[in-house]
Amino acid sequence: MSFKVTILGTGAAVPTLSRGTTSQMINCQQRSILIDCGEATQIQMRKFKVKFQNVQLILISHLHGDHVFGLPGLISTMQLLGRKKALTIIGPKGIKAFLLTQFKIVGLYNGFPIHFSELDEKQEGIIFEDKCLKISTFPLKHRIPTHGYRIDEKPGKRRLNKQAFDQTGVSNSYIEKLLSGADIKDNSGVIVKSEDVTYPHKPTKSYAFCSDTAYHLPIINHIKNIDLLYHEATFIDKEGDRAVETYHSTAKQAAAIALKAKAKRLILGHFSARYKNMETHLEEAQTIFDSVFIPSDGEVFNI
Repeated sequence: MSFKVTILGTGAAVPTLSRGTTSQMINCQQRSILIDCGEATQIQMRKFKVKFQNVQLILISHLHGDHVFGLPGLISTMQLLGRKKALTIIGPKGIKAFLLTQFKIVGLYNGFPIHFSELDEKQEGIIFEDKCLKISTFPLKHRIPTHGYRIDEKPGKRRLNKQAFDQTGVSNSYIEKLLSGADIKDNSGVIVKSEDVTYPHKPTKSYAFCSDTAYHLPIINHIKNIDLLYHEATFIDKEGDRAVETYHSTAKQAAAIALKAKAKRLILGHFSARYKNMETHLEEAQTIFDSVFIPSDGEVFNI
């Protein structure tokens, strides 16, 4: 099954002609998960042919406008297009009031169920889980309560080694149990070990989203060995003082987090509009961590 990340917006604070504000679509195990929803996210979705009616879950990192101002409009459009299936929104305390107050003022009739799950400021651990994946949260370090997210695939079943299984002579009725990892003993007393007739499940993949945050070492415990890490890099090194003042990170700091967490790949984002290009961000990050990417809006990363 595919696990991919579509970067819908890479800019900070305000949208520009070349970069939208923060938003990403995660497609994993036939689940569609939107992370953050900056202004005009639905336009970005149309532009990059992302089907927003398929979104089942929305994760919001924090309540700054460049991460949530697109959410009321997106939900309104979902309703206008006839959506009926439920939507789950997970985010910091206040996300429910933020949305429902606007809906009340403008008289929006919500034609489909929205389930809210609000997080405590310091909450960490699993916040969503089904048979295919689990999502965990952890606190970031920003001016207001801000949450990072980690998405992990769950291991699937083992795969049958048909040639080895056929040689055992046991009934096909035992296959499911063997694929689950259990050993069996048939009615004739024949013992078959799962590992002898099955292949291990395919390796699971993982993705972590860290925006907005100052350089914050405690997050490393939550993103260890991540396959793909997104970490904000609002500034370059010479604006390090500004990063401290605003509780943001530099490209070098993002790279240092990736290195310490033993991430496999790093995506930078949340770039200040003061920069015309991100060459310096890339150069500075690569002095610390090799596998760094500067995404364009609409770019897709397969995990």
